[in-house]
Amino acid sequence: MPLLLLLITFLLALPLTAQTSPNRITPKFVPRTFMRDSINLSDPCILADSATQTYYMTGTGGRLYTSKDLNTWIGPYPVAETDPNSWMGFNPQIWAAELHHYKGKYYYFATFTNNAVKIDTVRGNVIPRRASHILVSDKPTGPYRPMADSTYLPANQPTLDGTFWVDTDGKPYMIYCGEWLQNWDGTIEKIQLKPDLGGSIGQGTILFRASASPWSQEVENGKVRPNKVTDGPYLFRTGTGRLGMIWTSWVDDIYTQGVAYSQSGTLDGPWLQEPKPITPPNFGHGMLFRTLDGKWLMSVHSHKSVNGRYIRIPHLFEVDLSGDKLVVGKMIVGKYQ
Repeated sequence: MPLLLLLITFLLALPLTAQTSPNRITPKFVPRTFMRDSINLSDPCILADSATQTYYMTGTGGRLYTSKDLNTWIGPYPVAETDPNSWMGFNPQIWAAELHHYKGKYYYFATFTNNAVKIDTVRGNVIPRRASHILVSDKPTGPYRPMADSTYLPANQPTLDGTFWVDTDGKPYMIYCGEWLQNWDGTIEKIQLKPDLGGSIGQGTILFRASASPWSQEVENGKVRPNKVTDGPYLFRTGTGRLGMIWTSWVDDIYTQGVAYSQSGTLDGPWLQEPKPITPPNFGHGMLFRTLDGKWLMSVHSHKSVNGRYIRIPHLFEVDLSGDKLVVGKMIVGKYQ
């Protein structure tokens, strides 16, 4: 066989993923079908995409499920492709992914952790390089890939659970948590994004701290004190135009979700915390979405131990946003509609 023909034959035989994936060779994937109540997924986020009349669900793990009815899901498809030459390294952990459609493109907000890089040690806890970051795609199914800026947030600060909001000034922002393991009083912060979300502008600003919560608590050295954890912020507006934020912490060892409202109607607040949680115990890291038929739902996860294995299960709750406050209704058990 002539040398040129031999070379062409060799190149055609290479796996397609070796040519398209910047971070790893992905084995052939065979999708499976799941009922909603059989999926194990942390931090579930659902995008209801009117263009494709399809629901897309992602979360921790960098995978994607698709559904036409919120009951039967197909997946989980690998969709996040990171750059091995960036700070993330070859195979970063991916937490709390969210999908957002903005100006014709689809954005993948997620927390990436490179455990090979240590940035700090606080009170005996070694803290790896962890940060909220954004990937982009032309399609909701991805693949989602890096944009211009390799870093959105400071390298020496562990951040997580980034979400998206366009404020009253018309500018896009990422809202994220400053991890309690370093600051010992977790924060929720904002940073302005470039118009195409391809990077950040300026520095982050603290909106509030975990200790502002009247409902979260822990016992430390025999004393009851505010819990240190901030987790899973998600922004919304009520029917009256009031700006709110759901976010999650702990009441002792129980995962719990509360809500805060901005008194100015903007991200700058000040933020007034509601005195009681808004979901039952053991439900948290929620997000809100409008179904393809126009109903508002909340997606959250719960914790469960099965044969010594700690798993997280996604759930849907009905919500009412028509008034001045978010009202959480009943959990949807079994088939939706």
